[in-house]
Amino acid sequence: MKFTQLPTPCYVVDEALIEKNLEILKGVTERTGARILLAQKAFSMYALYPLIGKFLNGATASGLYESRLGAEEMVVPAAAEGRKLENHIFSPAYRESDFEEILRYCDHIVFNSWIQAEKFGARAKAAGKSIGLRINPECSTQEGHAIYDPCAPGSRLGVTKAHFDMAAGTADGARLLSILDGIHFHTLCEQNSDHLEQTLDAVEEKFGQYLPSMKWINFGGGHHITRAGYDIPRLERCIRKMQQKYGLEVYLEPGESVALNAGFLIATVLEIFRNGTDIAILDTSAACHMPDVLEMPYRPPLRDSGQPGDKAHTYRLGGPTCLAGDIIGDYSFDRALREGDRLVFEDMAIYSMVKNNTFNGMPLPSIALLKKNGDCRIVKQFGYRDFKERLS
Repeated sequence: MKFTQLPTPCYVVDEALIEKNLEILKGVTERTGARILLAQKAFSMYALYPLIGKFLNGATASGLYESRLGAEEMVVPAAAEGRKLENHIFSPAYRESDFEEILRYCDHIVFNSWIQAEKFGARAKAAGKSIGLRINPECSTQEGHAIYDPCAPGSRLGVTKAHFDMAAGTADGARLLSILDGIHFHTLCEQNSDHLEQTLDAVEEKFGQYLPSMKWINFGGGHHITRAGYDIPRLERCIRKMQQKYGLEVYLEPGESVALNAGFLIATVLEIFRNGTDIAILDTSAACHMPDVLEMPYRPPLRDSGQPGDKAHTYRLGGPTCLAGDIIGDYSFDRALREGDRLVFEDMAIYSMVKNNTFNGMPLPSIALLKKNGDCRIVKQFGYRDFKERLS
């Protein structure tokens, strides 16, 4: 099947572009020895896990289901081929009913608080797991997206210096500290390595006294390593500093960087009318199929379009749901849009499939893979039963 023959709406992931990103990430590993993991929260297209597992060092999860997916589709198949990949997990709080299963799937378990470490740490250690604690270096580097700032005042994510020092000064805290293998932080979102460098300075200032007793440090995600203009040499200096100064194994867990600019969402124009501005209703919804458009918010790139007024014909592109704010954005085109036209939104592999929903009974987009030879293969299609079985 060719790209132009795919049904809409449809997510399309380009295998060659994924591999290009993976080559960049693998280069960082080869030059520094840092271990890079796929953060499944951004991209969980497991049809590509065998490919990803050939370039990266494993996967990381935010809960039981992601940890199981990473184990079943990446770690276990690699082990059958004689390759050892890692499966990590972090959660703000673990459920008692999930934890035994998590122990089966994960080799690295990161806790969000001393309370969680006290509750589950000894059990994880006895099971042979490497355990870590997430810290909050209280160093905000976000610009305009407070919802993604784990260092904001009142954050529920990570242990601050005050709480770390307080716990470490007690007998129970000292015992837990003695079995900790690593420190984890995640403070970035779509950022460059200068912000990582700034964060590492704060980590050293606040937690430096504890680093020599650790085996590893995890820089978390949010590193836009595969974006044009990203400062990879600075990233590698940050990695080497932690390796050489403290003897630490360094982990990174980017999600976006793996699939950045490597996917598309194809939509069809259903209707065009005017209400003060020209409006095109698509079969694709911002609310259902690209929720970050409303959550961040941001304006997704659209092939062969311009900013409003740049080209001859400007349209407001909206979805088919009843939500008044189901608006993708205003775009301009060289020619007038017509019913049946196909539009191709870019950079749609990340935070799309993992976040989509069936509000209003909207069909979920199909998922297709664009092969290196130019052919497309539909990996997954959804129907009424997928909608119904999410309800009761």
